[in-house]
This record gives sequence, structure tokens and C-alpha cells, in this order.
Amino acid sequence: MDVHGTVAEGFEPVRDAFAGNFAALGDRGAAVAVYRDGRKVVDLWGGARDVDATDGAAGPPGTEPWRRGTAQVVRSATKGVAAAVPLLLHQRGELDLDAPVGEYWPEFKAHGKERVLVRHVLNHRAGLPVLDRPLSPEDALDPLRGPRAVAAQAPVWEPGTDHGYHALTYGWMLDELVRRVTGGRGAGEWIADEIARPLDLDLWVGLPTAEEAAGRAGRVGRLPEAEPTGGGPRLRPKRAVTEAYGDPASLTRRAFAAITPFPDQNDPAYRAAALPATNGVATADGLARFYAALIGDVDGVTRRVRLFERATMERARAEESAGPDRVLVVGTRFGLGYMLHGSASPFLSPGSFGHPGRGGALGFADPEAGVAFGYVTNGFRKTVTADPRAQALVRAVRESLRRTGSDVDRV
Repeated sequence: MDVHGTVAEGFEPVRDAFAGNFAALGDRGAAVAVYRDGRKVVDLWGGARDVDATDGAAGPPGTEPWRRGTAQVVRSATKGVAAAVPLLLHQRGELDLDAPVGEYWPEFKAHGKERVLVRHVLNHRAGLPVLDRPLSPEDALDPLRGPRAVAAQAPVWEPGTDHGYHALTYGWMLDELVRRVTGGRGAGEWIADEIARPLDLDLWVGLPTAEEAAGRAGRVGRLPEAEPTGGGPRLRPKRAVTEAYGDPASLTRRAFAAITPFPDQNDPAYRAAALPATNGVATADGLARFYAALIGDVDGVTRRVRLFERATMERARAEESAGPDRVLVVGTRFGLGYMLHGSASPFLSPGSFGHPGRGGALGFADPEAGVAFGYVTNGFRKTVTADPRAQALVRAVRESLRRTGSDVDRV
């Protein structure tokens, strides 16, 4: 399998790890990009743009090669991109993070949700990870029905008192909140206008018709859970996690079943919808470049662009939730919309913030190291927060920083 692209001097370990993901960890098609101090130092891709899936959803084995600019559905890595919208609205003075959601969205107050704050949506403390009546795929893609379902839902714990991953409902709450604040512009539109276009990002929450017609997005699917070769890690989930995913009545199963059955992620209608929790489509460079702009200046279409002011960046990565997660059944850490470095989701250092996508994708930034990272793949594993392929690349970035003379003790 040929690896294409370039790495800056000192970042050769990332190329080696990327090639190793195909040889030892079963990657079929993937890309990785890394920025350091606003400059791209890793830009690699390889394999096929269409996965050879075990569930038949992706059709026959992919033969068309992954090319520069191939994009893929990144699942929950979308959440980190979407989280920038309310934070930027707050930065502009248009949204109060400590206000009740109901101040902006009066219908949301029903069934004991009067005390749900805007920050509770972002830090996964709203108590609304499930829907008592799951949505069909058709209803889920409707921009009105998801928010209506969440507004009609009673919390499953007292809002603000505990945290649990809002796998799907996060997107409906965030999207409707943004619409109410902006006078009708949803998160996907806001991202296109205010983030992706100024930064020239190949990143969409709601893939435009023209990009779909141009074949920008490859097909994704599940990879077989074969044992890794070549010394790769063998991961066994804890019994409590296995039991939670196996119990239809658990918050874990119910959270991920808020849409039942889950839509075909290769369906153009799914990719065209704007689901800020799950259906972002991005290149590795688009994801890494986005995070680079959260922590520093990046060359945009017409000017240097930095998205977050220092205070907003610190607000995003300040710990808001930590400890046992009522949905994921492991210890998790969240800031405002972003997962934070920890055992369940290791990034580069304790100061890193970002978001994984279930089964593979990962995007994050590390302000102290000046590093922004993006990895996308067309082959999904069962992993939720710490895919071995992404982790191998993160370790290689850390080794590269050592080679280039960085003080790795601080990262």
C-alpha cells in the first residue's frame, strides 16, 4: 500500500505510523494531517476511497484510490466543529452560556427542563441523552422534528448534577439553539459561512449538492474486528461497558438508539442533512486546519484567520465534567463542547481539547505544543473514544516533537 503526501523534516514517525495502520491495524483508506504553529507539517493519505465493509453497506471492495481532497463522514468528530458555533456566538456577545436554554427556545422548558443552561448542552450535563420515542431515519433528517422531540423529552437525571454523553441529542439541541439565536440560520449554514469559507476548509455539516455530485465523499463502512497483526494492541472492553452496550434498557443503548434504525451513512440524503452531532464530512486537512484556527492564526482565503480569542479557547478546554460517564460507562472529561485529554480519550497532553468520532476519526488541538491534528478513515471499528489507529498517529506526533527539539515534558 503506497502512502502519498509529505511530511516536514522530523515528522517521519507519523509517516511510519500511518503506513503501519494499514499493515498492522487493518486500515483500508485514510488520511492524516498535522499543523504546527499554523503551518502544515504532515499531509498524508493512502488506500481506497471506498471501504471494503463487512456489513455489505459499502458494496464491493473499494478499488478507486484515495486522493488528495477525499472526504469522509467523521461521525462524532463533528461535535468539536459544531461546538465552535455557540462559543463564537458567545465571543461575539450574542449568546449567554449561563442562560437557560428556554430563554432562547421557549418550547424547550417543558417537562422540568427550565433549569437546563446553555453550558449544560455543551458539557453533557443536560440530562437528555435519550429519547423515549426514538426517531425514524426520515424524521431524524428533518431539521424540525429532532429539536421537537428533545423539547418534548423529560430529563433522565436532574440537569446540571451529573454528566453523560449526549451522542445524538447534542446535535438537535445545539442546532435549534443556534437557529433561535441567529434568527433561523442552523449550525451547518453558520459553519459554512463563518468558519469553512473564510478558512478554505474542506469540511461540511450538510454536504452541498455540488460537492456530492463531484464525488468528494468516499463510502464508509464497518471493518471486521480481526486480531491486529505485527504487534498491534489487542483491546478488550471492560465488562461493565460490554454489558451496557448489550442491554437495550441501558442509557448507553438508548442514547445511541435515539435514531432507530440508524441511517445509511453513504446515502446522499444523510450527508446533505445537517446533524451537528454525527454527520460532518471532512478531509483530514479540513479537520486539522479547523483546530489550528482555534488556537492560532492560519492563512485563510484572503487573510490570516484565528477563530477563538484566548479567553474563548481557555473556556472551551476548562474542565466542566469529569468522572464516570452515565452513558459511556467509563471516566470521561469534557469542557464546553470538547472532550479533554484523559484515559478514555487520550490526546497529546493534558491541555489538549478536541473530539473523536466513533469508530476512528479524530480531531484535536494542543495550544502548548501549537499542534492541530486531523485523522479520517473510511473503515469504522467498534471503538468509541480511543481508536488504536488514531492513537498510533498521536504517539508518532509526540515522537516527532521530540525529534524537532520540543520540550515534550510540557506536552
